[in-house]
Amino acid sequence: MKPLHDIALSMLDLVAVREGGTVGDALKIALHTAQHVESLGFKRYWVAEHHNMAGIASSATAVLVGHLAGGTKTIRVGSGGIMLPNHAPLVVAEAFGTLAELYPNRIDLGLGRAPGTDQATMRALRRDRVETEGDFPRDVAELQHLLSAPQAGQRLIAMPGAGTNVPIWLLGSSLFSAKLAAERGLPYAFASHFAPRLLLQALDVYRSNFRPSETLAKPYVVVGLQLIAAPTDDEAQYLASSTYQRVLGILTGDRRKLLPPVENYMAQRHLQERTAIADFLACAVVGGIDTVKAGLTAMAEATQADEFMLVCDVFDPALRLRSLDIAATAIKSD
Repeated sequence: MKPLHDIALSMLDLVAVREGGTVGDALKIALHTAQHVESLGFKRYWVAEHHNMAGIASSATAVLVGHLAGGTKTIRVGSGGIMLPNHAPLVVAEAFGTLAELYPNRIDLGLGRAPGTDQATMRALRRDRVETEGDFPRDVAELQHLLSAPQAGQRLIAMPGAGTNVPIWLLGSSLFSAKLAAERGLPYAFASHFAPRLLLQALDVYRSNFRPSETLAKPYVVVGLQLIAAPTDDEAQYLASSTYQRVLGILTGDRRKLLPPVENYMAQRHLQERTAIADFLACAVVGGIDTVKAGLTAMAEATQADEFMLVCDVFDPALRLRSLDIAATAIKSD
């Protein structure tokens, strides 16, 4: 196993709108967080496309990527991900091609095949389009084509976009994208921060079926992790109650803004609720620095990850930054 300090750290931000806060506040917090993790040496900062959700402000993902890239200097910024069923590949190529021209060698294009929303909103985004299983692979191939150097006689050119070769990542929580990423020789990120059940199986499928490409000579794996760190395990569990409340809201269809932490929150839940939250967050790392280091080490041993993509939904923005500081210290101290 590679040493823990050799595993890159990155961050996925859902750009949470906090109870009592505004969308504008959430966007400012996201930029400040990106600048902070850049100073910690994080490799990339991604934002995720979600729609029609009161507590998430990252729906206009390409716009936000540009804002974050413009406010930082070296960290890679991208989508984790663009939900490709919601968009025509040409539109995505032009948007991320423009970003690549504005911020050379700093933009990532992570792609997901879920709509990232409810059925009514999906219809509003793509009108009457009927999605089939074969659409996502075709759309990925079209995007690769549009972002590559134009061929002689090519009639459809993404401008901007053509020749930028924006790095494409496939994201997933099942085996489908793992197989496709392997076939295309693309880097792969598994969403174990919310769907951990198939993590190890998906990574095995990806690695065992990987075909080298012009993009990538060998498999490259990013593992998504919920992380809440504090000086003590007890405080970390208290801060994590904001995440526990969000998860229960997702599971029950009661989506709200990010809520403040609650003392002894899990003890107040029924057994069925505690079990559901624990299953959702089976890969979460919550605790003080020793617990965090042990948790990251265990995940490294289990997954052989090249990179951890941290999700850190702490209600207090300053304590969120402290949590990320602790994670960086835990990695570097190995």
